[in-house]
Amino acid sequence: MPPNPPKSSLLFQRINPTTTPTTSAGATTCNKLQRHTPIPCTAQVPDSVVKYHTQSVSPNQCCSAVIQRVSAPVSAVWSVIRRFDKPQAYKHFVKSCHVIVGDGDVGTLREVHVISGLPAARSTERLEILDEERHVISFSVVGGDHRLVNYRSVTTLHSDPSCNGSTSTSTIVVESYVVDIPHGNTKEETCVFVDTIVKCNLQSLAQIAVNLSRRNMA
Repeated sequence: MPPNPPKSSLLFQRINPTTTPTTSAGATTCNKLQRHTPIPCTAQVPDSVVKYHTQSVSPNQCCSAVIQRVSAPVSAVWSVIRRFDKPQAYKHFVKSCHVIVGDGDVGTLREVHVISGLPAARSTERLEILDEERHVISFSVVGGDHRLVNYRSVTTLHSDPSCNGSTSTSTIVVESYVVDIPHGNTKEETCVFVDTIVKCNLQSLAQIAVNLSRRNMA
């Protein structure tokens, strides 16, 4: 491994914007869904990508996003992250995974077993989006033994616009999510916990993609 590997940088952004809630006519109580886009305006993310990260969030949920720059082309990063059947390739908290329904297309279900030490044992997850052309993948948690109820994640890849005209190639990875706030926890606590996991996953993804890109160029 080279002594000075290319560096990857990471940005966190959490927002809790106030928007006008929508209510059902005649309802005394209702779910006040809000549209959140947890990506800062200063981030170099095109509108065509931002739209995938606009989430409907209820008052008992939190929404966040992590942005990771990877010193590797989109093709290398996508080849790792698109494998819905093999999340353990870059997610260190995953011990094993096997597909229980489907063949990798949208609607495929996988059962993930996590390492010991986490407040979870297994998770059943459904593939919601797999767009090979636009490099978008999304999954939702539909069951399992954990506290991340109604978890939904969207991950997008696009070329780093700051590299235009240069010989280097970088990828911007954006992963956003929405999840229920567990009973007894605050929104901040939930976001910190999930952000930490996503951060570790994307940093691992970055290093794996960089190494893969180097091997492909050798």
